[in-house]
Amino acid sequence: MSELIWAEEALRKVIEKERAVVKRNYDKLPYTAVNHVFDDKSKDNVCWWTNGFYGGMLWQLYRETGDDEFMKAAERVEEKLDANFLDYNGMDHDSGFKWLLTAVANYRFTGNDKSKNRALLAAANLAGRYNSKGKFIRAWNDWGDGRDTRGWAIIDCMMNLPLLYWATETMDDPRFSQIAENHANTAMDSFIRKDGSSRHIVEFGLNGEGFIREHGGQGYAEGTAWTRGQTWAIYGFVMSYIHTKNEAYLKTAMRVADFFVEHIPESGLIPVDFMQPEEPAYEDSTAAAIAACGLLHLAEEVQGAADRLKYQTAGIKLLKTLTNERCDFDPQHDDLLINCTAAYHDKEHHFPIIYGDYFYIEAMLYLLGRGEYLW
Repeated sequence: MSELIWAEEALRKVIEKERAVVKRNYDKLPYTAVNHVFDDKSKDNVCWWTNGFYGGMLWQLYRETGDDEFMKAAERVEEKLDANFLDYNGMDHDSGFKWLLTAVANYRFTGNDKSKNRALLAAANLAGRYNSKGKFIRAWNDWGDGRDTRGWAIIDCMMNLPLLYWATETMDDPRFSQIAENHANTAMDSFIRKDGSSRHIVEFGLNGEGFIREHGGQGYAEGTAWTRGQTWAIYGFVMSYIHTKNEAYLKTAMRVADFFVEHIPESGLIPVDFMQPEEPAYEDSTAAAIAACGLLHLAEEVQGAADRLKYQTAGIKLLKTLTNERCDFDPQHDDLLINCTAAYHDKEHHFPIIYGDYFYIEAMLYLLGRGEYLW
């Protein structure tokens, strides 16, 4: 379509860039870049939650180009993550982020039985974090700082549930999807506020006592609207709807999406928290990229033409803004998306983060009708 010429040109630049980047980073698990050079989490934290995103990028690019260099590097990412399985404290709620984009993707595309085995191990471990009385999946393990996190769950985990749906679909074993749906139902009831905003961290009783309190998490403060958390909710509930066709999940995704769309600044640049002070004007480009993915997929699932147009228009606005103002297309630079922020109260802001690159590429491919749904 002529109106998407800008997207085709941007994707051409991305592919040109990433062909150069992969040659320099074949053996890395990148999280960020320093002076435009990727770091390598396999050297200091092979269990880091973002370690699957580069593999996901590479699979998306392989499917688009057929370039074996992307596939070989993606398989190397998957192999390096094997060390994560041997670290109990390194196995947490983020198994979907790590192995959906690596092992599950490999199995879907190639039928690799070793990849299937890895993905099932990850799914079983994720299912093992389920609290059956509270009906939630525990987030982190103990941090060793005195905080009791046994009852903590986070909105991010909505993105990990597709690993459990996949396991049920693959093994014809309903246990996995039952856990996923129970967690999603709990998240609907306890994470999403009446106005459509989402909490980041919710603490539950360990023996079925239900909601105890929320914690501020990575946003500005308790009770505010951390933007990346809103995007995990949008896309996460869309994912659960795609796998289950439960209309409640679709309606929940729409509620959160409506809140998000109403708060998009005129500039199209997304703050770290919609309720943060005007200054400092911290941004999070990753929230914009994830929101674009969620909104474009949501637009495909809703029935009403007005809602479909609203979500499509917002998603395209976010992608155009990122393309024009927050992408580094220089093939000599490893990082793609700039002005990313992990948490409002971190010391560092406006730096590259690998999942921003992943979701930007996924969204652009999907917009052009050529993306692979790895979730």
